[in-house]
Amino acid sequence: MTAAAAFFYMFASVTVASAVMVIASRNPVHSVLFLILAFVNAAGLFLLLGAEFLAMILVVVYVGAVAVLFLFVVMMLDVDFAELRQGFLQYLPIGLIIGFIFLVQLALVVGAWTIDPGALKATGSPIPADLTNTEALGRVLYTKYVYWFQSAGLVLLVAMIGAIVLTLRHKEGVKRQNIADQVARTKATAMEVKKVPSRAGV
Repeated sequence: MTAAAAFFYMFASVTVASAVMVIASRNPVHSVLFLILAFVNAAGLFLLLGAEFLAMILVVVYVGAVAVLFLFVVMMLDVDFAELRQGFLQYLPIGLIIGFIFLVQLALVVGAWTIDPGALKATGSPIPADLTNTEALGRVLYTKYVYWFQSAGLVLLVAMIGAIVLTLRHKEGVKRQNIADQVARTKATAMEVKKVPSRAGV
């Protein structure tokens, strides 16, 4: 067995075991920690494939931001998970039926799945020696898949705006800045000149 194969089996086994522990752990904090471990080992698999940029993005974005945010939220909310699990047994038969259906579907897909030899040749084309992995990925994203890339960005933008609109709450009695009114104001609306009699001022 070569060193690359040994590292592959090590990273793959730890990733699968961590993913199982994410859903099997009773403590939600432990689940998030196992999720971080799964992300790190998945980054190791990307390194073995020569995709160091994707491995870095996985560690920096998902481990450094998303998973840590999950961990902080779970720790700060202090949710009573024992209370949430009280109605677990009444939904267990439905969950088992749905899980059995998913297993049957996966078995049918795996049993009828074949690998096209041409697909392996298409995906296995080497990166030119004068290009880094990041540059090659950028050329593909901004040339061949530029419309799909921009569409994904637009979907994320709409999702962000929707989340802000749904969670924004205006409090009554709070003065807020109106940029349109400030820009459109004139001299007559901006100030008021009053004639103050002599010795009647402040």
